Amino acid sequence: MAKYGLLIDASKCTGCTACTIACQMHNQLPPENNYNRLEMMERGTYPNVKMEILPMQCMHCDNAPCAMVCPTQATYKREDGIVLIDHDKCIGCKYCMTACPYDARQLNEDRVPEKCRWCPEMLSKGEQPACASTCMNEVRLFGDLEDPNSELNKKLAQVDVYQITPEKGTKPRIFYVKK
Repeated sequence: MAKYGLLIDASKCTGCTACTIACQMHNQLPPENNYNRLEMMERGTYPNVKMEILPMQCMHCDNAPCAMVCPTQATYKREDGIVLIDHDKCIGCKYCMTACPYDARQLNEDRVPEKCRWCPEMLSKGEQPACASTCMNEVRLFGDLEDPNSELNKKLAQVDVYQITPEKGTKPRIFYVKK
């Protein structure tokens, strides 16, 4: 069984928002909702200041706090590491939204706190998630963390990486290339 992960090289991101739009289109989201967002940050001190872009989304954590606090087990983690929501079990308590340190959830029109799903319907066809397949700058590399021959693992072996807020103990499945 695959164990999915994602490598993000933010230094390649131009802020074109193709990932955000592809996700919105694939999930039929209204313009105000997105499961992938680009956070803009200023780095440096004047006059040596530059803008950095950090792609953010659900981290599909191995130790997912959103799943741990869900009183109905509506939020759950599949064997392949994808964290999903069972709409029929969700009671709309929003505990998952509060527990997520990545601010990855947004309420949909039914008041269900949705998030990135890594497009499992695309994965089942052997395709990449919408955000990864659309990025023209190869910012996102999606793959199987268990397969030593996957492009993802080959790249992870070549670059230094970090994860967002590792001190939270969530063990995210998204890795960022260090600059």
